[in-house]
Amino acid sequence: MTYKDILVHVDDDPRARVRLDLAAGLAARFQAHLIALNVRDQVPLPSHLTAQFGGDLDQIRAAGDAEAARRVKTLADGFDAGPGVTREWRDVSGPIAEVVALHARYADLAVIGQAEPDSDSRRLADELILAVGRPVLVVPFAGRFPTPGRRVMVAWNGGREATRAVHDAMPLLVGAQTVHVIAINPGHGMAGHGDIPGADICLHLSRHGVNAVCEHVASDDLNVGEMLLSRAADEDVDLMVMGGYGRSRLREMVLGGATRHMLESMTVPVLFSH
Repeated sequence: MTYKDILVHVDDDPRARVRLDLAAGLAARFQAHLIALNVRDQVPLPSHLTAQFGGDLDQIRAAGDAEAARRVKTLADGFDAGPGVTREWRDVSGPIAEVVALHARYADLAVIGQAEPDSDSRRLADELILAVGRPVLVVPFAGRFPTPGRRVMVAWNGGREATRAVHDAMPLLVGAQTVHVIAINPGHGMAGHGDIPGADICLHLSRHGVNAVCEHVASDDLNVGEMLLSRAADEDVDLMVMGGYGRSRLREMVLGGATRHMLESMTVPVLFSH
């Protein structure tokens, strides 16, 4: 298994360069086809504005969208991922989450940006993790990152979503120097982690040639998301792999959860699968 096509969402934000650089590095590593996707988000205008300006406002917005798309295309065209990597530019209109999800279904991996705090923009990651059926690699809104995958941490809870994430991340795990599998407050028994938490998934990974080490932590002082970020800093990881929304998104929004915490507070790129 490998990644043969990688989709990266690019826009007129300065952070688009970081996402594109990361995606281009992955495309070079796997000799994959790189798709840069710009979406002209069609957010309905307030009725009082359309009534006041009519068609002129639509023309103004269309001109602004075209100019933004031109700048994004210039950015995408300026990237050279190296020999063996083919590139493609897509400029489409529509609701951003629905459009990115549609295009991501025909790629092995989707790369997007983390929403900034207090941003009025829709949280694209929320929609894609649940809707795409492909792994979604979310890049933090701050910092610069080399091509991830040298030191990887897997958040393992024995569930379906975590299992899917491990499978989807296998091309990265196989090539990593170290894969640190961590289970936090693991349950035992058939419905949990077995007698030795993490042992079975590490054995599975070792059969694929992955250099995996396992750890299980019991802690009542920190929530799971905080513990994962703390251990990621301790181990100097450059990529986190985890299942996304193992319980309902509404429940996580109300009560909190690892996915919600990571989407808000991530310090390294995180590959989510659902």
